[in-house]
Amino acid sequence: MTAYEPFTEQTLRQRLAGVPAVTDRLGRDTAAWAVREVGDGNLNLVFAVTSPQGALIVKQALPWLRVVGTGWPLPLNRSFFEYSALTRHAARDPGRVPQVFHFDEAQALVVMRYLSPHVILRKSVVAGVQHPQLARDMGLFLARSLFRGSPLALTGQQARAEMALFAGNWELADITENLVFSDPYVEAKLNRHTPGLEQWVDRLRADRDMKVAAQAMKQAFTTKAETLLHGDLHSGSIMVTAQDTQVIDPEFAIYGPMGFDVGMLLANFLLGYFAQSGHESGPGARDGMRGWLLGTVTETWEVFAAEFAHLWRTERTGLLHERRLFEERGDTLGAEQALAWVLRGVWTDAMGFAGVEMHRRILGLAHVEDLEAVADPARRVVAERRALACGRQLAVLRETLQTPAQVCDLARRIEMENLA
Repeated sequence: MTAYEPFTEQTLRQRLAGVPAVTDRLGRDTAAWAVREVGDGNLNLVFAVTSPQGALIVKQALPWLRVVGTGWPLPLNRSFFEYSALTRHAARDPGRVPQVFHFDEAQALVVMRYLSPHVILRKSVVAGVQHPQLARDMGLFLARSLFRGSPLALTGQQARAEMALFAGNWELADITENLVFSDPYVEAKLNRHTPGLEQWVDRLRADRDMKVAAQAMKQAFTTKAETLLHGDLHSGSIMVTAQDTQVIDPEFAIYGPMGFDVGMLLANFLLGYFAQSGHESGPGARDGMRGWLLGTVTETWEVFAAEFAHLWRTERTGLLHERRLFEERGDTLGAEQALAWVLRGVWTDAMGFAGVEMHRRILGLAHVEDLEAVADPARRVVAERRALACGRQLAVLRETLQTPAQVCDLARRIEMENLA
């Protein structure tokens, strides 16, 4: 298999029959393998392969954007960056990403653990199912992956080598730079929105403060190479059970600002919050789910900040904020002052990124099931108007919003507004 060729359900058995990492887990009798193409994302082929002996996920990149078609070519090397990010995240927060068993760069192919009985988090949010471990797991993952992938933990040589490696993923970064930060605020070809939002769309595209904020966040994304990012961390990139959380699909991995992953994730919790009104059977029927989602926003940040502070005090051995400047001189207070400054910057950036993420998921190319699954268009429009209003406030007031409590209070107040 030297020449790239997309797999099919029919060809997968034959083409993987000689891969020990596969046959060791599924058995050599390929006729006993059950193969299903289960990919529902925008980019790749994803096969669930099961046998009486075991199960695997086989993920293969396509040379184009799947959601658009062959008219939007994409590089196959994104599978290399996904593999590279998965292995680093596995080392930095063990057990939080699926184990990789095999990687074939020529075929743009990653074979990894089959997650069961896990479900995509976004489907749980739509169904109104709460996951008590989610906030803690994600707060820890964010702190460990972002801290340990940064020059706070890496030497200058290590950090620059990592930056150079992931700089090669610029074509997927280019998708983010356009679809997230610019396209929602102009009449881009691939934009779409629910009928009934026209007035809100026009207002947002005429909002100078919002456009300045969006471009400020785009500048931060492109210039602040602070750490290795997952790059596309939302509730469709997380699989959950009541006891476990797994982070998947880091093919957008790139070096960027710490607040990006944090903000994108919190934005998706907020999108789920505003979507609940479209899924409830009657007024107040989803109040428990709303409370849980806002609690998840708060707890995720609090766990993140606490774990980041712990790592700061115990693993800060890299290029930045060297201990010889602070602790080794008896200046513990100086180290704590620097920690507070770094965390404040992460939070402020996270609010800006959360705001633009909420907008692009309603006005851009890639929408979210939370809102798309609302069957009643009138209810969907109201939920989307509220989410747009919240996103605008988060981005424009990112320097003013100091705490998760303020963000949750803002969301509650917007949820009560009559935006019909």
